[in-house]
Amino acid sequence: MNNHFRISRKRHNALNQGFTLVEILLVMALIGFLVSIFIINVDGIFGDAQQKTAETQIQTTFKTPLLRYRTDMGSYPSTAEGLKALVDEPANSRGRWKGPYIDPLPEDPWQEAYQYRYPSEHTQYSYDLWSKGPDRASGTDDDITSWTK
Repeated sequence: MNNHFRISRKRHNALNQGFTLVEILLVMALIGFLVSIFIINVDGIFGDAQQKTAETQIQTTFKTPLLRYRTDMGSYPSTAEGLKALVDEPANSRGRWKGPYIDPLPEDPWQEAYQYRYPSEHTQYSYDLWSKGPDRASGTDDDITSWTK
């Protein structure tokens, strides 16, 4: 009977064992720490992807439509006409506009319109095209531009 009592008592203790509050809090803190590291890294990767997307759109997506517009119209759209001239025929086209050259007009990765200026203030015989970047303010260090800063 003494052996039976020992076995029964061991089984009872094994079934009633659980995690202490300190152990649970420690595990939750560790999970929170790991999640915060993951979120920080994902944000950095995503931010880089947005910047690369803006660079690609500036260097490739707009380049051909703007060159086709210049070929048909004799020059790039003016600053006043803006990139909208690639989608909608300007009033002074005199029948030379053969667009739309791009449709729809893309926004930058931060859902802002790309900024455009012609003639360029940075490159001779060209245009300036830029994204205001993640801070959505033009003329700051995070702008993504068609010219070399």
